Amino acid sequence: MEKDEIHLRRLPAAAPWGPHADSEFHGVDFLPEDLSEAPEETGMRVNKKYSCLPAEEKGIHIINIRAIEDIGYDQHESTLLNSLSKNPDADCKYGLYFRDGKRKVDYILVYHYKKSSAGKTLARRPQQNDASVRSTKQDQPLPGKGVQLEMGDSEPHMDYHEDDKRFRREEYEGNLVEAGLELERDEDTKIHGIGFVKIHAPWNVLCREAEFLKLKMPTKKMYQINQTHGLLKKINSVIQKITEPIQPKVAEHKPQTVKRLSYPFSREKQHLFDLSDKDSFFDSKTRSTIVYEILKRTTCTKAKYSMGITSLLANGVYSAAYPLHDGDYEGENVEPNDRKLLCEEWASYGVFYKYQPIDLVRKYFGEKIGLYFAWLGVYTQMLIPASIVGIIVFLYGCATVDENIPSMEMCDQRNNITMCPLCDKTCSYWKMSSACATARASHLFDNPATVFFSVFMALWAATFMEHWKRKQMRLNYRWDLTGFEEEEDHPRAEYEAKVLEKSLRKEHKHKETDKEKLTWKDRFPAYLTNFVGIIFMVGLTFAIVFGVIIYRISTAAALAISSTPSGRSSVRVTVTATAVIINLVVIIILDEVYGCIARWLTQIEVPKTDKNFEERLIFKAFLLKFVNAYTPIFYVAFFKGRFVGRPGDYVYIFHSFRMEECAPGGCLMELCIQLSIIMLGKQLIQNNLFEIGIPKMKKFIRYLKLKRRRSLDHEEHMKKKQRYEVDYNLEPFAGLTPEYMEMIIQFGFVTLFVASFPLAPLFALLNNIIEIRLDAKKFVTELRRPVAVRAKDIGIWYNILRGIGKLAVIINAFVISFTSDFIPRLVYLYMYSENGTMHGFVNHTLSSFNVSDFQAGTAPNDPLDLGYEVQICRYKDYREPPWSENKYDISKDFWAVLAARLAFVIVFQNLVMFMSEFVDWIIPDIPKDISQQIHKEKVLMVEVFMREEQGKLQMLETWKDKDKRKGENCNNHSPRLPRSRSGSLSSCHSYPLDV
Repeated sequence: MEKDEIHLRRLPAAAPWGPHADSEFHGVDFLPEDLSEAPEETGMRVNKKYSCLPAEEKGIHIINIRAIEDIGYDQHESTLLNSLSKNPDADCKYGLYFRDGKRKVDYILVYHYKKSSAGKTLARRPQQNDASVRSTKQDQPLPGKGVQLEMGDSEPHMDYHEDDKRFRREEYEGNLVEAGLELERDEDTKIHGIGFVKIHAPWNVLCREAEFLKLKMPTKKMYQINQTHGLLKKINSVIQKITEPIQPKVAEHKPQTVKRLSYPFSREKQHLFDLSDKDSFFDSKTRSTIVYEILKRTTCTKAKYSMGITSLLANGVYSAAYPLHDGDYEGENVEPNDRKLLCEEWASYGVFYKYQPIDLVRKYFGEKIGLYFAWLGVYTQMLIPASIVGIIVFLYGCATVDENIPSMEMCDQRNNITMCPLCDKTCSYWKMSSACATARASHLFDNPATVFFSVFMALWAATFMEHWKRKQMRLNYRWDLTGFEEEEDHPRAEYEAKVLEKSLRKEHKHKETDKEKLTWKDRFPAYLTNFVGIIFMVGLTFAIVFGVIIYRISTAAALAISSTPSGRSSVRVTVTATAVIINLVVIIILDEVYGCIARWLTQIEVPKTDKNFEERLIFKAFLLKFVNAYTPIFYVAFFKGRFVGRPGDYVYIFHSFRMEECAPGGCLMELCIQLSIIMLGKQLIQNNLFEIGIPKMKKFIRYLKLKRRRSLDHEEHMKKKQRYEVDYNLEPFAGLTPEYMEMIIQFGFVTLFVASFPLAPLFALLNNIIEIRLDAKKFVTELRRPVAVRAKDIGIWYNILRGIGKLAVIINAFVISFTSDFIPRLVYLYMYSENGTMHGFVNHTLSSFNVSDFQAGTAPNDPLDLGYEVQICRYKDYREPPWSENKYDISKDFWAVLAARLAFVIVFQNLVMFMSEFVDWIIPDIPKDISQQIHKEKVLMVEVFMREEQGKLQMLETWKDKDKRKGENCNNHSPRLPRSRSGSLSSCHSYPLDV
């Protein structure tokens, strides 16, 4: 028997268990706390490093959990159950450490287990075939884990699926122990039916994995960061003093003057690193990342196919896997920790005006999440100048509305312009002056300043992208990611299962199988399903928009029948507002549906790695959500009023519904209403209420379920929960895709149609100020702690942002030239105006129609509604008058305006694209000071290694000189080698054991 093992005396099954024979400690094997008193005879063996697990509040060590029918202990051993000297939960900081209070919990695995009606833990019942299922290397059981006993009788066999899950867990956990991890089990929790496996990575494992992952760690070498001098230094000091009140009060956010040199960790070069405090050398984020890498790499092979942690989670062998939060973030006597600091200085609405502590966010959540919040912060900061300019443009429109000649002409009652009916039969003639309010409101957004604002926003988008690239490089330098290259991920469990299935099919057909992989032929059905599914979803979106168009037309016709003048005058506003609300509701619903469909379509493709899966999912989700969000806006901007026809020859849908027309002031005002309601409604309802309400509702439902299952025992109810129990009740982290998608769609609202809504950046800014703190609060308080992932950029999202920025230039060019009246005004001003002013512009844009040319059954039912008989009515178009030879044909003015519009699109697009590329070229991607610091780090690292090599050479030369002198002394003073007392020859020569 090895000395690091202890022995338990196996008592007969009939042996009584003293005064505790009827106690509630069913199915638990106990070890005396005084190991020296343990009897020599034994029926099982327990590894010493797992033999120090105190049981709940009793101060004893749990070794096994078994049905007590077959196990008993001596009377004097059971008296140790009454030891209540201290609370072991406090020693382990309520789940942050193992029960010994020394080993930190780095990761948690959670599983479900069933109990029989007698309250015994079925998952722990001994089975006679345990030995055949377990690996022979697993004869050292985990604390609390069943150990095979030599029993004469067997228990009734439990459910096959639960048994299979237990065997898989045992094998997997045994493989984790082989990989060097230390495990501890806890099933005696307040959450009944839930078991927890606590995982700790010892120092040697952390060092080994850090070397495998090439983690850059700080060395002992420190160097001075280059500081600015002269005028720049004074400016920076002034800026620091001004911004001091809005800086978070965290150590990581203070400006650094010195920095530690970082180098990929190596066990052979441990002397280079600062290992004065080994407990804090690898922080909790790094420890959990290392454990997660081991979990992904470790498999259990006794199942039909190899299963890693992702497969085990998908098949219900484990129900959850997550690292722990650092501790509580609120309450009395809470020890200081990073989570509490983040809650106070970041995840609070009271600090909305402060900068984010990005370095602390990265330290706690990892680089990938840190980059998301850094990007969101840069985007929000860049919205400030865009909002200011947008407000100035809007105020300019307000200030010049009374000086706008076209709107003044439309509002002038003296012009007495009679317009043609807006619908057949039920609609009558109407005065243009009745659309005065719409015309004046259109000028707020349709004025010369909007063209300048469109150019400004295109350059803003290019500047934002360049600013972010520079910020990203600064973060890469600060976070030691400059030389980081993403390695290929492990294949996903679903991919490996498909490959295995393909291999088995070939083996069944007696074909030779090399290393299999999925080809395009294997994925062709999935690709076809993806293509058909996406086309169908896009078609569904178009169909819904078409249905809303039908609703607008039919509702306008129905409201026109209204006998009240107020009802007839508000037809356009009522129809527009209700249609936009319908569009908003449909967009919100389809957004959720399309998100699920995009995930399903990506899953059936079976991408090889998690990165491929994420990129394909992002592409599909963005495509569907982009079409969903912007199709109604594209319709109003580019299609409404374009295919109407003319009085007497209108275009009909289903031979009964006449196509919609734009208001006399154009469709830009309606586009502004559509854009503002959809943008604000989507942000308010979907982004904020859903993000706040749904997690709260899920948390409340989980609370009710746990309350229903909770034991009625008052002592159990009052016991403080362990950290891993509290974290288990939090929402699992679902990735950053929803967060990025939300902001990317908003970025589209801000840039794509900004010519029609200059206040879009302002509303985006107000939303993001709340969004940052809302997301921060969700990550800190509502979600389980995600596994830290290293990343040096925001990935595919950057390419999507660049694509939207390029598309925004084209769309704004078309909005200005085709949706607004900017080009027709310029054409009239320089080609047709008699006095060089805009007087007569409205009359120039209107064509005339003889009411006698109406088709049969389309003339107004009440032609005298205005109080006089109408002979000629006007409509907005460039057509020949009824007295012309080619009456109602398109006039030359139309072609002149169309040519000017197309010319403007070409000039605007190329000019703005050139300016954007110039901004991109003139601003370097890597700041000059960062480039110098990176070069300085390389030089310093070379110096460190050169000194180390020189030191080794000098030491070697010194040893050789000493050895040479010793040899000479031996030759001079001793002609022959003396013998030692033991009889062996003694030598003067001594060589170093290790150089």
